[in-house]
Amino acid sequence: MQGGQAAVERVFREEYGRLIASLVRRFGDIDIAEEAAGEALVAALEKWPESGVPPNPGGWLTTTAGNRAIDRIRREKQRDAKHQAAFMNHDDTPHEHTGPVEDDRLRLLFTCCHPALAPEARIALTLRLLGGLTVAE
Repeated sequence: MQGGQAAVERVFREEYGRLIASLVRRFGDIDIAEEAAGEALVAALEKWPESGVPPNPGGWLTTTAGNRAIDRIRREKQRDAKHQAAFMNHDDTPHEHTGPVEDDRLRLLFTCCHPALAPEARIALTLRLLGGLTVAE
């Protein structure tokens, strides 16, 4: 297994520059190229130790990374379409009166200061949730 991993690392190191350059040219995005190259490396680490290094490892990495980049672009397009559909379903009508407290922050403040909580917990919750302070602060 170690020999297979060493072979993958060697091939990846040798092919990385060409792989990234090819993916950036093809997809026009460095983030997509680097992420796809990383995913191709993971796939190679999973497959090559069992099946051996392919005859054209650079081509295998390029094809795998290209497929991963295409998958990511498709996922992002679907996500964008879903967000657009959700935005179109957004209702701009005013909300109905939900109770005596209209302001969400005020409601959260009352929740943080509930008498069932210890005084230290009340202070910590209020400062953390409403003041934005970290635990250390």
